[in-house]
Amino acid sequence: MRLKTAFVFIILWLAILPLFSQYKYSDFSTLTRRINVLKDKYPRLCTVKSLVKTAGGREIWVLTAGTGNMDEKPGIVICGGIEGNHLLGQEIAMGFAEKLLENSSSQEIRNLLEKVTFYVFPNLSPDAAQQYFSDIRYERVANARPCDDDRDFLIDEDPFEDLNNDGLITLMRIYDPAGTHIENVRDNRLMVPADLSRGEKGKYLVYSEGIDNDDDGLFNEDGEGGVNFNNNLTWKYEHFGKNAGLHPVSEPETKAVLDFLFDRFNVFAVFAFGPQDNLGQPMKSPEPKSAGGEKGQDGDEGRWFMPRPVSLKSVLKSDELINIMVSDKYHEITGAKGAPVAAAAPGNFMEWAYYHYGRYSFSTPGWWFPIEKSETREEAFLKFAEKTGMNDVFVPWSEISHPGFPGKKVEVGGIKPFVMINPPADTLGDLIEAHYRFLVAASLMHPELEFLDIKTENAGDNIFRLTVKVHNKGLFATCAEVGDESIWTRIMRIVITPARNQTIISGLKTQRIKRLQGNETAEFTWLISGKGSTGISAGAANTGFISTSIDLK
Repeated sequence: MRLKTAFVFIILWLAILPLFSQYKYSDFSTLTRRINVLKDKYPRLCTVKSLVKTAGGREIWVLTAGTGNMDEKPGIVICGGIEGNHLLGQEIAMGFAEKLLENSSSQEIRNLLEKVTFYVFPNLSPDAAQQYFSDIRYERVANARPCDDDRDFLIDEDPFEDLNNDGLITLMRIYDPAGTHIENVRDNRLMVPADLSRGEKGKYLVYSEGIDNDDDGLFNEDGEGGVNFNNNLTWKYEHFGKNAGLHPVSEPETKAVLDFLFDRFNVFAVFAFGPQDNLGQPMKSPEPKSAGGEKGQDGDEGRWFMPRPVSLKSVLKSDELINIMVSDKYHEITGAKGAPVAAAAPGNFMEWAYYHYGRYSFSTPGWWFPIEKSETREEAFLKFAEKTGMNDVFVPWSEISHPGFPGKKVEVGGIKPFVMINPPADTLGDLIEAHYRFLVAASLMHPELEFLDIKTENAGDNIFRLTVKVHNKGLFATCAEVGDESIWTRIMRIVITPARNQTIISGLKTQRIKRLQGNETAEFTWLISGKGSTGISAGAANTGFISTSIDLK
């Protein structure tokens, strides 16, 4: 009996073990195994491909999920690892792919995979993300390419040093009468700059934990690597910027990802999980006149036209409305609220995907904590951590001996790396589930064409008038307004194919279909001589294709 009970216990433990193991952050080898499990388990629904290897020898994986001709129906891109210190983004992207395929037997997901293709990039910064799992843990965003970050003609000469041997890089403070910092009066664990205008006098010098190896007065400014994927894109690229690379798209992984995306004309939306945010707080469009538009005609008297995408500085109005709609859905499903204002970093992926790729582009960090106006970010985090029971987030200040400051009191301590960006691992399950439901809901809004009100009229003398409406029954427009005139957006066409004995008298055989907003319709009419079956097809890769035939008799 005891043996049987023990056996049952082992079986149950083996069954629930994956549930525990999934609630932790994955290093690169674990991520690779997770991807390959999906490839082997769902060979009819997904493919896995390595686009390129980074300077650190790690693959950039892309998982494609769907059925049928996957590049000829609306596509959605989902990206994690936009910056290497944001491991949550990787877990949300990978977790989405796992849940999508695990639920593929349900009617809703089966129908979705028939209509939409998903391109999932779990981690676009695998070199940097691996630092989380290294012997010395610090927040790293750059890949493994050797770089002269401080431009002193030396490469990677001032790395991080763990002076208190706790495996973490935090801060060090040096007691000095000429110091620039003081203790925060609301939380004396934190250092803040002394405000001379308020009569405050500095008592501490504050640096990153380490040694000034090159004697330039800076600490850890030229460690391993590299280039940050999220600073290496073309939109507002910062030449000579920190972690920006020698030029835009300088890295093999950046080029490989962009080449892949530009080849996917079916993509209509991109979702990224990283530091930029337009889901918590949507992008805003100024009034057309203040945006610098020109008054034009085009059948709309008094309309103000926005400048072409190459000169845009803000989201276009109709795209803003979609952003608001998707943002509302995000708040509704995830329950997230109070998102802090996110910085628009130069060369970032989210804005590149909108302004230069011409697609609907959405981004969110996926998790944050509230910050009051009077608080520093660090102060707000420690208050939030205490309130929510996050206990292991701060290294108490402890004195060390530092060779660069002989005779001075030096202490090491501070907020642990990664904890202000990535939530505790035991919360990953709920966050992945919420974002999975959001992404499925957003995917169901995809553009989708249908024929409406097909009418035939016998005009006499064996001549027929044929009228067709093409309707977008999706909530997304057929393409983003910013990409409407881009060469990287396929033009929607409607093609009429008469029978052998039929002739088109009026109307073009092939016509362009204008960009259709959600629930918008375009009407087409032809005069056709001769009876028979007339074929009509319409669409583009980003909307999918529809076809029908009409008997004229």
